Amino acid sequence: MQIALSQHHAAPDRAAARAAARIDEDSRRTALAAARAALEKKAEEVVVLDLRGVSGYTDFLVIGSGTSDRQLEAITDGVEKELTAHGHRVIGSEGQRGGRWVLLDFGDVVVHVFNAEERAHYDLEGLWVDAPRIEVE
Repeated sequence: MQIALSQHHAAPDRAAARAAARIDEDSRRTALAAARAALEKKAEEVVVLDLRGVSGYTDFLVIGSGTSDRQLEAITDGVEKELTAHGHRVIGSEGQRGGRWVLLDFGDVVVHVFNAEERAHYDLEGLWVDAPRIEVE
């Protein structure tokens, strides 16, 4: 999945979609809103990673876990509703229905919701170990 996102980043239409999705210049605030929305749906181990200056494809990653396919759907639906209510657009998504890993791409913020086994397998926190973590209040 990580490789696929990097490949899509190079496409001019993808770059235009990302630019259009950046309605709110404060991507940190957007990432924290996504994290809080995930927590409201009982997401576990929610982490916000600041990738500004580290990654070219997004500013922040929000990562959380759910315990069932139904909960993964509830978490991602909650995040999507919260951010779209504040003017953000989903410009890409993967694994929506019945997936064990759901990705929502808002341009400056990418949200990953995993089941525990998939999260451990892909270890995005380990991949971005040098990225600062933002405390979710």
